[in-house]
Amino acid sequence: MRLIVSRLVRRSLGRGGFLIVFLLVAAVPGDMPPVARGLAPATLHGQAPASARPWPPGVQAVSPDSPALSPDAEHATFHLAPGYRIELVASEPLVQDPVAIDWDTAGRLWVVEMPGFMPDIAATGEHEPVGRIVVLEDRDGNGVMDRRTVFADGLVLARSVKVLSDGVLVAEPPNVWLMRDTNGDLRMDTKTRITDQFGRLDIDVENNANGFDWGLDNRMRTAGQSRLHFQWKAGSILAAPSPIRGQWGTTHDDVGRTFRNTNESALHVDLVAGEYFARHPQLLRTRGSYERLAMPDNDLNAVWPVRPTPGINRGYQAGVRRADGTLARHTSVCTPVVYRGDRLPADARGNVFVADPAANLVSRITLREEGVTLRAAKSYANAEFLASTDERFRPVHLSNAPDGALYLVDLYRGVVEHRLSLTTYLKSYIEAQGLLEPRGMGRIWRIVQDGVARDTSPLAIATPQALVATLSHPNGWRRDTAQRLLVERGDASVAPSLVRLAREATDERTRLHALWTLDGLDAITVAHVEAALSDESPHVRAAALRIAERWLDAPTPALRAAIEARAEDADARVRLQAAATLGVLPADDRKWEALARLLARAGDDPILIDVALTGARGAEGTLLARLVRLRDVDDGPLGERALPTTTSPTGARSAMAMLAATMYRGGRDADAQTWLARTADEAVPAWQREALMHGAELGILGAPIPGQLPPLPALPGTACPTCPGGRQSAGGDYAFEWPAAANSYTRPGNATPPLRLARAPETFLRLAAQDTPLGKQAAAVLTRITWPGKPGDEAAPPPLSPVEQTRFDEGRTLYEAMCQACHQADGRGQPGRAASLVGSPIALAGPEVPVRVLLGGKEGTTGLMPPLGAALTDAQVASVLTYVRREWGHGASPVDPALVARERGAGKSRTRPWTDAELMRSTPRM
Repeated sequence: MRLIVSRLVRRSLGRGGFLIVFLLVAAVPGDMPPVARGLAPATLHGQAPASARPWPPGVQAVSPDSPALSPDAEHATFHLAPGYRIELVASEPLVQDPVAIDWDTAGRLWVVEMPGFMPDIAATGEHEPVGRIVVLEDRDGNGVMDRRTVFADGLVLARSVKVLSDGVLVAEPPNVWLMRDTNGDLRMDTKTRITDQFGRLDIDVENNANGFDWGLDNRMRTAGQSRLHFQWKAGSILAAPSPIRGQWGTTHDDVGRTFRNTNESALHVDLVAGEYFARHPQLLRTRGSYERLAMPDNDLNAVWPVRPTPGINRGYQAGVRRADGTLARHTSVCTPVVYRGDRLPADARGNVFVADPAANLVSRITLREEGVTLRAAKSYANAEFLASTDERFRPVHLSNAPDGALYLVDLYRGVVEHRLSLTTYLKSYIEAQGLLEPRGMGRIWRIVQDGVARDTSPLAIATPQALVATLSHPNGWRRDTAQRLLVERGDASVAPSLVRLAREATDERTRLHALWTLDGLDAITVAHVEAALSDESPHVRAAALRIAERWLDAPTPALRAAIEARAEDADARVRLQAAATLGVLPADDRKWEALARLLARAGDDPILIDVALTGARGAEGTLLARLVRLRDVDDGPLGERALPTTTSPTGARSAMAMLAATMYRGGRDADAQTWLARTADEAVPAWQREALMHGAELGILGAPIPGQLPPLPALPGTACPTCPGGRQSAGGDYAFEWPAAANSYTRPGNATPPLRLARAPETFLRLAAQDTPLGKQAAAVLTRITWPGKPGDEAAPPPLSPVEQTRFDEGRTLYEAMCQACHQADGRGQPGRAASLVGSPIALAGPEVPVRVLLGGKEGTTGLMPPLGAALTDAQVASVLTYVRREWGHGASPVDPALVARERGAGKSRTRPWTDAELMRSTPRM
């Protein structure tokens, strides 16, 4: 026990006066660090339940300042949907700066604390080893945590925790550690590094790698700048490649689909496992992976705060806030969780809850299956599941739990934007409002249904058979935990019981858990899978396809036939998984025949096309040839199908065009020569030539990719009577206007390097000389094809020196970590948010121009580019700009660190972002 006295607090009383207060905290138990303002945990006495207040609440009147509140006072600011109540579980000083949680089988709460996040406006000392993993316990069983134990400390911006049987997995980028308590005192005694490739130390904290969501398939999936997922296998934790997806938090539903989100986009889903897309990095499109669920007709990204929200990064921009001062669209949405418990109302099960700490709220999203994909909708009209009038309410993590309730981690602090992204506007707002202090606070809340008790029964873990029985529990947390424990313990004696569940359980969720547990135990057999391939549930049949892949390097004839039969399954979800699984088969004629048939029957489905293409890396030409020759389709020969001639092909044309485009992107000379010649061959059916030409436009010219989701409407300019000039701006210093054509964004071309051939494509040259529509298309494509001795060919840019190449490679990593979330992997940006870098006159101007943008920021028609370079070294700025100026077919000069140093010195006195006009007066493109 220790006595803690807080520092002196000076509160202004007006002109020249200050109130000086000593704050005292009583003796506190356990490993208790000092806490700002000394606000001790509070019980909530005499308050109306949050859900009993008027609802929907509308925008509330709030004080112009945002003082730190006690838990009691904060609770009074909550507006919660009817039928629910919110309860305090823990608060400072028991928990401080919490960012993530996990549970162990004893019901203890494991918390990641991140006191190193934004200690001041410049994030001074953010890499100091002050992070902690703490364990909270409820010793008297009253639902409130009352004991704190520091499991591990001395961590640098640790961000995720996963409690396993063999230890505790902790993410401390770039490291992932397996920490163990060897003597049972809840303190870390040993740690083993699993990988040092999990994100980076020196990047934006908000985008760094995070998350260990143990899914139905026994993979732990991640989010943020992570290229890895993890799997427990025979007593070891293995890391395997995955695409970079999402930002903060990952979750899964009852059938194993993974969900993530990013900043302004509320919800995305993987319709098949993301690892399939990692096997083909040259895909032009990745529909089905991180599939956006926000659509123009569902307004999924709209938010309805209950307080004006000036304290957001782009709060001065027209349209970002409504006339009443509230945020109009998500700006920091994170931590999706599919509610899979059993103590909230039945209509909440399977819903997704997401948090937006900048808007001080939690949204609820309802899902329904529609064919191969999902349709999402806001659960409430013009209202949120939970919203607060307290600006310091910062929900940053949501979690299912052993008791069936929904838990919420409240960082409870004034600043949630990292230094790398802070606009001048938000920095000024933070300082004016005094939001930097206090720090060291934090709360954990529990959301329950009115009149329903929590499930406080212990988890049945004593015997393997008890765990098998728990696979049928209505609470998804308990089912997942039982499966994980069975897999980790490796006791295959339960296999007969699991087989019975997989075949006889009435609930498809239980059958799925049984199958994946058998797989995790390596106790699955071909017979088990063959039986599951005939299950009445399409989700079970799809899972059986995935599990069968362990034998597909040399499949039995019966298993192969069963898998090929599922490519013609009556359910589109099973056919989609078959498209992914067929890619695992040996690369023989039978594989290409099955994939070609699948594409021929559903070639107008962009999701199926892209999933099928993941398994054809380097063999697109072979698959294309099989599709061209294929005659056995439902409505007769492909050449006789009534397909319209359009620039956005449908049906078989779509599959052919995307196959050809991906093949050209691969740059293989022999394939390119073959298919360019076929495109020019007048004996080939016209519809095939048109499809192949469109593929050349996509893969060589960089034409707009068809089959994308429809763009979301840009935010309209919103009147603001209280703003200068009647529109939201930065107080008249510089104003932002949305572009008039924001809804008709067109991707620029030349987004790929030229196709370099070993010799001239003679027949294609003859086609390009013809004055026909196809000839004119060929002539355009030829502008991006080069070969030795090509007349009039532009000189290729000089190759990068070894030093410059190293700089380029480092720049790619920095771009992925810091720029890709806004500007996207293909450099084409996002309408209304981030400008395209492809062909950009700013990015490709004299090197000092993009250097100025990175160091000083830029205001323009697509919003504010923050001065990210201010936090980077000269070498890092040079590296990321060298990458941008030489990627996506660009040939601009590399950037030297010495130039960055000169520009940094010259711009020290600049206090506002650059404008396009200022920059383009500088130097010509080069």
